Amino acid sequence: MIKAFRTVGRYLMLMKRTLARPERMRMFFRQYIDDMSQLGVDSIGIVLLISFFIGAVITIQIKLNIESPFMPRWTVGYVTREIMLLEFSSSIMCLILAGKVGSNIASELGTMRVTQQIDALEIMGVNSANYLILPKIMAMVTAIPFLVLFSIFAGIIGAYAICWFSGIMTVVDLEYGIQYEFVEWFVWSGVIKSVFFAFIIASVAAFFGYTVEGGSIDVGKASTNSVVSSSVLILFADLILTQLLV
Repeated sequence: MIKAFRTVGRYLMLMKRTLARPERMRMFFRQYIDDMSQLGVDSIGIVLLISFFIGAVITIQIKLNIESPFMPRWTVGYVTREIMLLEFSSSIMCLILAGKVGSNIASELGTMRVTQQIDALEIMGVNSANYLILPKIMAMVTAIPFLVLFSIFAGIIGAYAICWFSGIMTVVDLEYGIQYEFVEWFVWSGVIKSVFFAFIIASVAAFFGYTVEGGSIDVGKASTNSVVSSSVLILFADLILTQLLV
């Protein structure tokens, strides 16, 4: 318990240093653009691929498991849409990104720590936490809401594709279900949740990487710990935010 409180305290102190105003805005924006490309743009492919197949699989599963003469045929499209909007494209996709992006951040900062690059920045009088971590947090907070929208779009396309090519149901019925009683707020709630999840992924991964002690083995452990901690915090935040938003 004491170790947990100590870890939380170190995290809050690091965030206090991180969320300060950048000393050189030009360097901050340059690093921000690089992190947007590395952490956000490079993740578009895996987000589209996973979401496409998940949308198709959800459609198949719902069609096979709730097929009933008492159930309207468009229910499949309706349920698929709700799953993609409410949970998968925001929460589950961010859990996947916590593994891909979070481990990347933790490994990068951990390597810089064990090779004393961060110590060199501190000796030069640079706020290393602000210089290294803030651009990553801002890049994630900017990129992940767009990745969520891409995920929703790809999931719906996957549902259309499986209906079109496999013929498990007509595209007309699927389309009617997707459009039935559409609530725009569900899209916005997913985007809002993703902003909080993005901050959790970037800040927690940066904390474990920045504070690593030891050698290359400890960098690997820090990367694993960052993914586990981020996933738990995302699920906890999802519970709270769903109650508040939906």
